[in-house]
Amino acid sequence: MKKASQCPLLKVMLEAPRNGVSGTLKKWLDGGNTFDRSDIFYVIMNLRKRKFYFKALQLLEWLEDSKVIDLGERDYASRLDLKSEEVFNKMKDLGFPVTVFAINQLLLLYKRVDKKKIADVLAKMEKENVKPSLFTYKLLVDTKGAIRDIAGMEKVVESMQAEGVEPDLLFQATIAKHYIFAGHREKAEAILESMEGGDIKGNRNACKILLPLYAFLGKKDDVERMWQVCEANPRLDECLSAIESFGRLGDVERAEKVFEDMFATWKTLSSKFYNALMKVYADQNLFEKGKELAKRMDEDGCRLGISTIDSLVKLYVGAGEVDKAESILHKLSKSNKMKPQYSSYLMLLDTYSKKGDIHNSEKVFDQLRQMGYNGRVRQYQLLLNAYVHAKTPVYGFRERMKADNIFPNSVIASLLAATDPFNKKKTLSDMLE
Repeated sequence: MKKASQCPLLKVMLEAPRNGVSGTLKKWLDGGNTFDRSDIFYVIMNLRKRKFYFKALQLLEWLEDSKVIDLGERDYASRLDLKSEEVFNKMKDLGFPVTVFAINQLLLLYKRVDKKKIADVLAKMEKENVKPSLFTYKLLVDTKGAIRDIAGMEKVVESMQAEGVEPDLLFQATIAKHYIFAGHREKAEAILESMEGGDIKGNRNACKILLPLYAFLGKKDDVERMWQVCEANPRLDECLSAIESFGRLGDVERAEKVFEDMFATWKTLSSKFYNALMKVYADQNLFEKGKELAKRMDEDGCRLGISTIDSLVKLYVGAGEVDKAESILHKLSKSNKMKPQYSSYLMLLDTYSKKGDIHNSEKVFDQLRQMGYNGRVRQYQLLLNAYVHAKTPVYGFRERMKADNIFPNSVIASLLAATDPFNKKKTLSDMLE
């Protein structure tokens, strides 16, 4: 690890007056100095460690305003994080009590951008003697479950029960979902039975939540049983849940029937219901049905949103028409002025990569960066795969990753070894040094 004396920019930031960061940075730039992304990452990390959140925030804001470097998704997430820290500390300085609502907002932020900081927030919560709410426990359960830490998730539930906090249906559904994806079917089924209660007809509000959970378990009879409670007089959210659930089970006809029957009650539907059926078609690789539904959406005046585009890209890629998929992605996103989903680009990159099409892989990779998707390992892995499939050496890739603060995992390290034109005999452990 470098010391402050070894990183001139860090030394400058530490010596800069609290409200004079902008002027200090301009003077630094005018003096012929440059801004290296790896140095910026190092400086922000060190300012955080020293709790100079305001200075770190000013550095990021100045970089954005001055356009010295292109900020990516990770940089904006860091800026949001720092802004939250600044506001939280200002509340304390002004004498406002630290509330569970404020703590929950920090937890919600770190759940999205930096899970490692959740422990710090919990320590802060204990220090300030703030009692967790049901929402706090829900966030913690979801965070533990997302990384398959089932034992940790269960400890959170035990703590909640010890505090006398009662779970609601959504909380129970969150636990059940994580049990399902972690392979604990019996535990999941026990929770679903508890959610149903003694009489599901008298507990109808649970149906829309139970439908997808039974579908995840592959229990078609139970999905049908839940839908029968609602079918005679359905609500919009129940219909949406039914379309998605029947689709997940591969019962396309049943999903279509739910969708078409809705028009007997509601003459017009919002695009999210069309999108739900479109996703069913995309997941089942029903190309012609997907195209017809897209035309119908246009005729019915529905806006083709990013989820529609994502499904269309998947349909065209699945049909082997990757060029058409790419064309649709760019034309529709441009005409509707929206940022496509990360997954849409990844499908294209994955397809080109498997073909060993370096030119188009690099093109899509560049588009990902232009859209701000430049801090994720998966896209680098797919791009490297393109070179592997093309049996072509790759030059300077490690430096490209370093410039974006991406560090090779074991898979990427092995791919780098396979595409290294100079030292192919290097071991995996050597690559990770």
